[in-house]
Formats: sequence, structure tokens, C-alpha cells
Amino acid sequence: MPIYHTLGQMPRKRHIVFRQGNGALYAEELIGNKGFVGPSSLLYHIQQPTQIRATRTLRALAWKEETDREFRHRHFRTARLGTTSSITADRIPLLFNDDVAMSFVAPTGEDDFYYRNAQGDEVVYVSDGSGTLETQLGQIPFDRGDYLVIPRGILHHYIFASPVRCLVIESRGYVRTPKRYRNEHGQLTESAPFSERDIRRPVNQLARDERGEFRIVVKKDARLTEFVLDHHPFDVVGWDGYYYPWAFNIADFEPRVGRVHLPPPTHQTFEGDNFVICSFCPRPYDFDPQAVPVPYNHSNVMSDEVLYYASSEFMSRKGIEYGSVTLHPDGVPHGPHPGRTEASLGQKETTELAVMLDTFHPLRVSTQALDVEDRDYYRSWIE
Repeated sequence: MPIYHTLGQMPRKRHIVFRQGNGALYAEELIGNKGFVGPSSLLYHIQQPTQIRATRTLRALAWKEETDREFRHRHFRTARLGTTSSITADRIPLLFNDDVAMSFVAPTGEDDFYYRNAQGDEVVYVSDGSGTLETQLGQIPFDRGDYLVIPRGILHHYIFASPVRCLVIESRGYVRTPKRYRNEHGQLTESAPFSERDIRRPVNQLARDERGEFRIVVKKDARLTEFVLDHHPFDVVGWDGYYYPWAFNIADFEPRVGRVHLPPPTHQTFEGDNFVICSFCPRPYDFDPQAVPVPYNHSNVMSDEVLYYASSEFMSRKGIEYGSVTLHPDGVPHGPHPGRTEASLGQKETTELAVMLDTFHPLRVSTQALDVEDRDYYRSWIE
């Protein structure tokens, strides 16, 4: 996010002497993408972040696709997936390609380690639950409906106040606000569906000066590796910059309404490399007396469309449930289910809530997703 932020203690200028009370220098660490030219933040550690006691490979993360790739509309019921131990290490793969991956997780408890994704940015949609995202850069309290945007390389740990269920979208590239919402200075414009006031940045920079053995699990090259530090990794006394985790609640997205139906890009919330994420929120329907509120049939040429239904209501669908995921691939038209168009006429509003992922390269289906697939979904347009 192109918003400058700062927390904690820092010297007057970057890269000058900055000493602790005992006379030792604080250790600088620059973290950011694209080498030294992309968004970055400068951190000040009590200990050197390079002090590693031990390292070992934990396991590979096998994202296996279905043996015989099936080309049709698909429906997966994530509410029927089981729980797993870890919110970071035990996510259940659903859909993926070389640009982006979607998984689901309902952890049974908190991790006993700290986590860093070193191969992609993460957008974690909190479908249920609440808690706090702890990071080296401060804390972000979260609740149901929050998007947690965690850039690649940010060390973090989840604390739960209530059981959580999360949809996780992992991006090989940098996740950002859509370019068309920003002016040449990076500020969100008045016509954007949200503003900087809606974006929650880290708070409560609490440096922990503790020695001992602290486990960090790093995801890199589709495997997990454990590093053991000789000090607490959250020993940052201050930082500033543009590279940090942030949160945005789907309820703070301001939906657009037209005289007649507006297409899905109207609901765009984030963009990545070769994909977009959109938010479908409760809103009034179109206001022309002759308007048809539900979307028209469409063929997404050069795009796969995925919807995660964060409620059991969706204006153009029937037969879905809370937690459903539908995949409508490029090459087959899709549209409202039978009866939904007529039923929408004259309606004043929708209470739907959904997260959409549109990819510009085809998605593959994981073997784990097959366990909760509604295999007759493609036939649901036949009355």
C-alpha cells in the first residue's frame, strides 16, 4: 500500500548511528520487494536478525491437481472440509495456477511458531472468528469480514479470540489496490469505493527483548523450513516505510449502484499479477423500473471466475451454501440459475456477501477439493 507509516523509536535519519541504552547499536533491516527499488520498510532490531541456531526442512507442500482435468462448471463446499492444526502450515488447497492459489483453513488452535511466507503475498479473508495478527511491525486486531493483506516476507503469528475459518489467496506477485482507484501520487481518489481511512495499519509496536530458542517456519519453494533463532524475533523497536501488513473489512467497501446492472469490475477490491479480487456486498438493486437486477449470461473469455460465498444468499444462484466455492472456467458461458432472473424483477436490494477471484490464466483443481465437490453442479441450469 502506498501509505507511509511509522511506529516506535527511530533515529533522525536512515543509516546513521542509533544506540540502545547499553551502548550497543540497534540492527537495521530493510525489507521490501523488487530489491531496493520497490515498496520497503526499515526496521530497527535489538538483536541481529541473522542469529540462527539451527535449521531443518520440515516437509514439502504438495499441491496435487486432479488426475484427469475436468472442464466444466464446478462447485465445492468448504463448510464440509475438516479442521486442521495450523492456520499457516495446514491449509487445504482448492484452486491454483502459476500466479495465484486459493486454499481454505479452519485451525484448531494457535501456532507454536512464527511464520513467514517467502514465496508470495497473502490475502486472508476471515470468514468467521476474531483475534489479533501479531507481526514484527506491530499488531492488527481482526474480526469477521476482514481481509488481512500480508506482503511476502512479513514475519507473523495469529492469536485467536474465537475459532476462525479463513479463505486464503496467495499471490506470486505484489497485491495492491487497483491502479484505476489511485491518482499519480498513489492516493485513493474520491471515486474509489474505499479510502485510506478504511485501511487499518499495524499498532502497538511492542519490542520483546528475550533470549532463548524461538522457532520460525518459512514457506519457500513449496516447502516448509524451520529456523531456530537465539532471541525473540519480535524485537523491533521501531520502523518506517511503505511495506507492511494491513487490514480492510468487506463491510467498509462502498458498493456502486447503477440505473441498470453494473458488471463485476465495479466490485474490484484488489489487483495482483494476472488476477483481481472483488467484493460483492449488500446493496440496493438497480433503480430503473425496467432494470434486470441479476447479471446477464456471460462468457469470460481469457478469464476463470471463482466465487466464495460468505453467506448463503446470492442473487443469481440457487443450491449454494455458506462456504461454497464455484468455478466458472473460460470457454463455457454462465449466468443466473433458472427462475432467478424473473424473481429479481422489482426487488429493491440484495443481502449477498461474496469474495470473487478472477484469474487471467486457467486454474487447476486440487485433489483435496474433490472430496467436497458437488459433481452435478454443471447440470443445475436445467430446470
